[in-house]
Amino acid sequence: MWRAVLRRLGSGAVVLWAAATAAYLALHLAPGDTVDTLVGDGPDTPQIRAQIAADLGLDRPAVVQYVTYLWRLLHGDFGRSYVLQRPVTDIIASQVWPTVKLTLAASAFTVVLALGLALLSTGRTGRWRWVRGLASALELSAVSAPGFLIGILLLSVFSFRYGWFPVSGDRDLSALVLPALSLALPLGGLLSQVIREGLERALDEPFAVTARSRGLTRQALLWRHALRHALLPAVTLAGTLIGFLLSAAVVVERVFGRPGLGQVATDAVGTKDIPVVLAVVMLSAAIYVALSTVADLTYLIIDPRLRKG
Repeated sequence: MWRAVLRRLGSGAVVLWAAATAAYLALHLAPGDTVDTLVGDGPDTPQIRAQIAADLGLDRPAVVQYVTYLWRLLHGDFGRSYVLQRPVTDIIASQVWPTVKLTLAASAFTVVLALGLALLSTGRTGRWRWVRGLASALELSAVSAPGFLIGILLLSVFSFRYGWFPVSGDRDLSALVLPALSLALPLGGLLSQVIREGLERALDEPFAVTARSRGLTRQALLWRHALRHALLPAVTLAGTLIGFLLSAAVVVERVFGRPGLGQVATDAVGTKDIPVVLAVVMLSAAIYVALSTVADLTYLIIDPRLRKG
């Protein structure tokens, strides 16, 4: 058991290192110069440029900058923002809660939507076949549309036309509904397909036939027995989709004018504020690794047979 835990922690460390390295290389290989961006329209002399490069460590060899960057990450030091001249941890801490709140709400909507569609449409035959067809059409439509387009459509209908929800900002819970739905609809449509396939496969197993022959109702069979079998592949996919949810939140926050890491990340990329971008990337990677580990441990709760193995 401990060996498996250590292997999981080791693979997580490799993922974090790869994410940090990829972000570092992407920012340093991107067109444009950091010093040019920071100088902007202000005074521009060789002395000023040299001073900026020295203050930020940009005058040192690239390998030295990379090793220094990794060493500081190991100590939890993300440095100071080039543009805002504030500690990066303060910037992230002030904006992380709106993004976490949006992600949690989107996750809750995703679970409700996926389970609802899957349970309602599984095993529907005869005169109820139209329920399966309607659910499949809704799933396909949700999966095919990107989150920002869904957000624009939701804004057009429920904010601009009916005025039920605010257009932008983060004033109260009502401002959270449309952004969370924009993120949840594509994921919910995808997970619903996976759960329904698992449910239908479970209903063909001998234990399901035996349970029905003993008088167990369809709903009881789905909830008590089949759902646990169907959740294993869904949990695997859900852990993989965490990265998509975080990256999509960056775009959705911009569409709805919400505070959060999305605005921080896009502003930092535009100004080549390298410490801030790297901090956002590392935070996203750390969350992804943590939730993937939780998903692996969830298998032991869903399927007791794995505990014996």
